Amino acid sequence: MNLYIGRSTARGTVTAPPSKSMAHRHIICAALAEGKSTIRNVDLSQDIAATLDCIRALGAKAEVRGDEVEIVGAGDISACGQAGCDDPDVTGKNAGTGSCVDFPCRESGSTMRFFMALAMLTGRPSRFFGSETLRSRPFGIYEDICAQCGIEFNKAADHIFVEGRLKPQTYEMPGNVSSQFVTGLMFALPLLDGDSTIKLIPPVESRSYILLTISALAKAGVKVIEKSETEYLIPGGQKYRPVDIAVEGDYSNAAFLDAFNYIGGDVRVEGLDCDSLQGDRVYREYFEALKDGAAAADISDCPDLGPVLFAVAAANRGGTFTGTRRLKIKESDRGRVMCEELAKFGIETEQGEDRIVIKDGGLKKPDTAVFGHNDHRIVMSAALLLSLTGGELDGAEAVSKSYPGFFEDIASLGIDIARR
Repeated sequence: MNLYIGRSTARGTVTAPPSKSMAHRHIICAALAEGKSTIRNVDLSQDIAATLDCIRALGAKAEVRGDEVEIVGAGDISACGQAGCDDPDVTGKNAGTGSCVDFPCRESGSTMRFFMALAMLTGRPSRFFGSETLRSRPFGIYEDICAQCGIEFNKAADHIFVEGRLKPQTYEMPGNVSSQFVTGLMFALPLLDGDSTIKLIPPVESRSYILLTISALAKAGVKVIEKSETEYLIPGGQKYRPVDIAVEGDYSNAAFLDAFNYIGGDVRVEGLDCDSLQGDRVYREYFEALKDGAAAADISDCPDLGPVLFAVAAANRGGTFTGTRRLKIKESDRGRVMCEELAKFGIETEQGEDRIVIKDGGLKKPDTAVFGHNDHRIVMSAALLLSLTGGELDGAEAVSKSYPGFFEDIASLGIDIARR
């Protein structure tokens, strides 16, 4: 979908979309409970739709009613047993003896990594489907765990195959890789018979996402004991209980709305919990620093903010960003593609292995369409800058991954948008 965004200023009040991170977590907790749960204030983005499809694959039932999801949980899936798999393309030890569980993850990295651990809990042969970009992301942490536990892990042409069971034990892993591996284990390990421990090798990045998981688990009656920032004890033999809960507002996506205030707009963003554990709430501090001058910021704990921070830096006086290494393994290589698109606005950049510099320079109207690279955060960052210069945006539909109503919301604030 191509859009033309005219030069315009955002003014007014808008409600932050629901947190995708917390919606994933509450939905999965509800799926593991026995009984009926209601999750309110859910935005049915493509990523959340993927998670709903995957809880159905586990045996839970989910019904969407507007912005509410009613879930009847599957209960203790660790008792599922092994069904085997009769797909001729599957070469696991149970091939030809039953049916695989298929997990359609679309383009959601959170969904795939969370449910891989749950598949290892059931012991059933499982296939994980998703886009090529998603399947090419690193899964080395799980491959190592599978080797330790005698679990089969294979990458096929169009899916990833897992078969085997997790064991109650100590799981040690680097702390500077995706916290999604930690969260996946935290969902699964409480349902084992014995206690387990997760030990993270410093440095630990994206710790706030681990805290969000612990919070969601606690609301579902599951305990994780934080012995330190690098060690977590997970007692076994626990049960999830049903919940009736509203998803809090999302700081990650709210950043794209609040960013208009730092490029000349006047926007009030409502619906955010000031006591939230979301690490991306730090965006306001970074925006203020960028507005004051060519600030330096470490984004290793909040990599999802990278694109919008680069955009705000480009619209002001530049900035230097460290901790950018993990931007390479998102929906796109976000550091590289943001530099490519900023060049269309006349902004010079420098890239290093773990550092990106956005140089001071006036924005100009792009001569060619700005490309979204099938990445929701690139699209929203580009829209922010195009409101200053005017220009065409190619691939705007990518916002459906996390924030389907983004363009409707910014249009309501006065941003000039026309479909091409």
